[in-house]
Amino acid sequence: MRRSFWIVAVWGGLIVILLGVEVAELTHLFTLPIQSVLGDPIAFVTALVFTTLLAVVGAIFIGLYLSHRLLTPRGFTPFEEEMLRMRAEVREIRAAVDELKGATAAAPPPRSAVPPSLRGRP
Repeated sequence: MRRSFWIVAVWGGLIVILLGVEVAELTHLFTLPIQSVLGDPIAFVTALVFTTLLAVVGAIFIGLYLSHRLLTPRGFTPFEEEMLRMRAEVREIRAAVDELKGATAAAPPPRSAVPPSLRGRP
């Protein structure tokens, strides 16, 4: 199986476990004595340090994953392919217009459609 499937499965399992702990806490299936944690400064500082370390390590791994995904070369998206085709079409149209401009510049100026007898009248 693909590696991404296992990554999603592991993270999904972890989320399910954490949700289970939260439901157990809300239903008082088990209750952590918060007063004793706040009353013991060493336990409180240890919990803060542990949580901070986990947050930093998680942020580093997420940053590594995102930077790898952003910097990994891959093919163009369908939108980018369409934009490249449109760019090529614009270049072709521009070349055709320049060609027409060159053809008209070499031709003599067109004769006026106004008869000479009416040119001087306002």
